[in-house]
Amino acid sequence: MRKQQGVVLIMALLILLSLTVIGISAVSSSLSQSKMAMSMQQSGLAFDAAEAALAGVFFEAEDEILLANDTLMDPLSAARQGTPLDPQTDALSCFENAQWTNRQLTVNGLTTNTNHTEAGDYQSEIRTQSWSRTAFVREQACRGSSNVIGGSNISCHVFIVRGCGQVEGKASVVANTVSAAVLAPASN
Repeated sequence: MRKQQGVVLIMALLILLSLTVIGISAVSSSLSQSKMAMSMQQSGLAFDAAEAALAGVFFEAEDEILLANDTLMDPLSAARQGTPLDPQTDALSCFENAQWTNRQLTVNGLTTNTNHTEAGDYQSEIRTQSWSRTAFVREQACRGSSNVIGGSNISCHVFIVRGCGQVEGKASVVANTVSAAVLAPASN
């Protein structure tokens, strides 16, 4: 009878140990899933910030009030006057300020007749930064444009715009890049 009581005690301890191991693995799995969800949320916020930075460049480039202001310059015109980007040798980095045309989007949003260059958070609940780099690439004949019809004096100015977003405390930056061709008078 005593041997059977000892076996029951050992079986009870083994069952208790296995339940403890299952409980610990469930908690660990839950914590891992929570971290993954938080990381995905922060990546989404950084991506939204990068997309907003791209939209900000085109907002300024289409702002008729800013375009009529002789003291301000839209980012595409500013990039056109800067050093051209050679995609074969140059990188349009989110971290290089000096060579490219820079804009920053803050919680204040986009305002007409404004160059968005002031520093600040794009979002303050989860501190997020949103900025862009714009570079002129080249001037070329526009495909399917009026250059073919009547030999007009119009060409396409090609730009690369990179939107960047970063959540505070994260080492990684989310970037999205677009190329834009703008009709403009041909250079001679």
